[in-house]
Amino acid sequence: MTDSHLSLLKLLQLSSPTLPVGAFAYSQGLESAIDSGIIKDSKALRVWLTDSLELSLKHVDLPIFFRLYHAWQNEDLNVVMQWNQILRAQRETNELRSEDHHLGLALARLLKDLDVTEAKALHKRNDLCFITLFTLAANKWNIDIQQAANGFVWSWLDNQIAAAIKLVPLGQTDGQKVLSDLLPKIPNIVEQSTLIEDDDIGASLPMMAILSAQHETQYSRLFRS
Repeated sequence: MTDSHLSLLKLLQLSSPTLPVGAFAYSQGLESAIDSGIIKDSKALRVWLTDSLELSLKHVDLPIFFRLYHAWQNEDLNVVMQWNQILRAQRETNELRSEDHHLGLALARLLKDLDVTEAKALHKRNDLCFITLFTLAANKWNIDIQQAANGFVWSWLDNQIAAAIKLVPLGQTDGQKVLSDLLPKIPNIVEQSTLIEDDDIGASLPMMAILSAQHETQYSRLFRS
């Protein structure tokens, strides 16, 4: 097996829905959007996810993803934590911060158990972001930065569609159609995010933040708050 084949397989492992971090338990405002009648079908879901990709991930998660990857590459933990805190500050509700922390902590514990040395010093922190640990794993497993970023976005998108299938309700085939429609956008969004300067990092999706906050007290909910 060549190194490139192994790194691809490691990326599949890192992006897999079976990765034991609990991402399946969160909807990131999607459940409230469906409960409020904003998302009723696959067309509305496609618009919602496109906005999240274009207006949020491209301007926040991905630019910081690249900076965290390079900071791990340079073995500069101070810079890692600086970007971790900037990313954490972008989470606009308690629910979104809690999700990011729990996923990050779960991945830190997993990487510790997989003998990633750096994770052993992080798994007890209470301010970790998931991308911080995802980029650590990508570095240690020699995953190309562009492929790692594409894998991260695919994992996010797949999880959102899986949530929508349960909630809309949306059939499996309709879910795959939405995924197929949006997949071609991912490489372009990843590439465009590399052009964003430090001072331009940041974006807000007010409706998503409002719905996330509402989800914290929603009477009946399937996903974790």
